[in-house]
Order: sequence, then C-alpha cells, then structure tokens
Amino acid sequence: MVLGMTIQTFTLLHTVISLIGIGTGLIVVWGMLTGRRYEGWTAVFLGSTVLTSVTGFMFPAPLSPLLPSQIFGIISLGVLLPTLLALYLFDLVGFWRWAYIGGALLALYLNVFVGVVQAFVKIDFLRPLAPTQAELPFVVAQIVVLLLFCALGVIAIMRFRPEPLEA
Repeated sequence: MVLGMTIQTFTLLHTVISLIGIGTGLIVVWGMLTGRRYEGWTAVFLGSTVLTSVTGFMFPAPLSPLLPSQIFGIISLGVLLPTLLALYLFDLVGFWRWAYIGGALLALYLNVFVGVVQAFVKIDFLRPLAPTQAELPFVVAQIVVLLLFCALGVIAIMRFRPEPLEA
C-alpha cells in the first residue's frame, strides 16, 4: 500500500496527475506558439509534472538498480528546477526565457514519451505491434514525438517573447 491506498488506486491517481500534466502542458505550449503567457495553466502544468515525477518514486521498486522510470523521474525533476527558477525567480528575462521554453518542453516531452510507452503496454491493439518496445511501430512513434517536440521548441523560441509580469 502507498500512503494508505491500494496500488491500483495509487496507479490511477498517478496516471490522472500525469494526464493533467500532459493536457495542461499542451495548453502552455500553445501559449508559447501564440506568444501568450498562461499563468494559471502553467502553474498547473508545472505542479502536476513535479507531482508526476515525485509520485513515480512512491511505487514499490527495488532499491538497486535504478529503474528506467526512476531515471526519467530524476531527469524530469532536474529539468523542472531551472524551469521553475526561470519562470518564477528570473521572470523569463534574457537567457531564462530559453531555459524556460526548453525546460517546459523537455518536461512535457518526457511525460509524453512515457505516455507512448504506457500506450504500447496497456492498449490492446497497440501491444501486439511492439511487445518488447523494440519493434518498428514503437520506434517510429517515439521518433515522431521527438521530432514534433523539436519543431515545437524551435517555433516557441521564435514566437514566445512575453513581457515580464509587473509586481
């Protein structure tokens, strides 16, 4: 049991938090692409993405070696720290705008990457296409997601130039 919940309930909670992170992250990216700063959506995106990573460490797992999910959680939290600093401490001024865009997109990408993994594991019609996740359909799906996020990053850097918030 995790925090007094069954593992199924905790898995559902973790999944819902992850989906909230992905959904709100897509809204935040849309804001970047249209040059808008969505403060509320951004706070929910960053908060739920932090929670996704933190709750990922609460699943029962061996202490050694590190699992791929734990490595993703460490990377995600490492990316989110400068992203949060860029937004809330340095107000996206100068280099911090780039750090925020890159960090937000990378954090969202990591969640989507895991979402694709989970889709191939849990969705009945996808599972036979890539039972070991080394098959071409899985690899193609992940490459398409990566290329999409790279393109979004380039466009966001060109278009997202928000004015600093007034105190």
